[in-house]
Amino acid sequence: MSFETWAAFVAASTVLLMIPGPTILLVVSYALGQGWRTALPMSVGVALGDFTAMTLSMLGIGALLAASATVFTALKWIGAAYLVYLGIKLFRAGGALDAEPRTDATSPAKMMAHAWLVTALNPKSITFFVAFLPQFLDRHGDFWTQMFIFEATFLALAFANAFGYALVAARARTIVRNPRAIRIFNRTGGTLLIGAGVATAAMRSGN
Repeated sequence: MSFETWAAFVAASTVLLMIPGPTILLVVSYALGQGWRTALPMSVGVALGDFTAMTLSMLGIGALLAASATVFTALKWIGAAYLVYLGIKLFRAGGALDAEPRTDATSPAKMMAHAWLVTALNPKSITFFVAFLPQFLDRHGDFWTQMFIFEATFLALAFANAFGYALVAARARTIVRNPRAIRIFNRTGGTLLIGAGVATAAMRSGN
């Protein structure tokens, strides 16, 4: 794996993680209701959930990689189209972040378990990883080494992203509630995702 491939993975993962999906909405909800103390348990739960979903996805991708080069290449094209679809959907999203303060789970263990369940058991998580990860895999490289590097990188980014969202929601609640700020954020992220999908498709056609 080249450094350029890893750097591209970091950039794309950062943009994708920042998109306010079910996991981030949960993190923000707890932070709005209970403050900064939710940041650590929620971030650990998110990272564990992503580890579960990502591992299951990588094992499935490994089986496809071993079975058929044609299927694996087709999966890469589908993944590129999926990134563009996500980008368009995010760009067209409104300026509302549908997160209400939560005060139900008060212990760190319960908050961590809730974050893990929402992240790991969301079918979209596995679908996302199956479409996203093959873009960066070298079919001729060692699969397990690549799997370890990509998982470790993504989990570190996922933890940092959830932690950051929790702190911002707890300290700067007006930003989270500001429709204009959310709209700008969504359009910027959507544009970057569309660009990532197009760039990936261009790499596919150039190979």
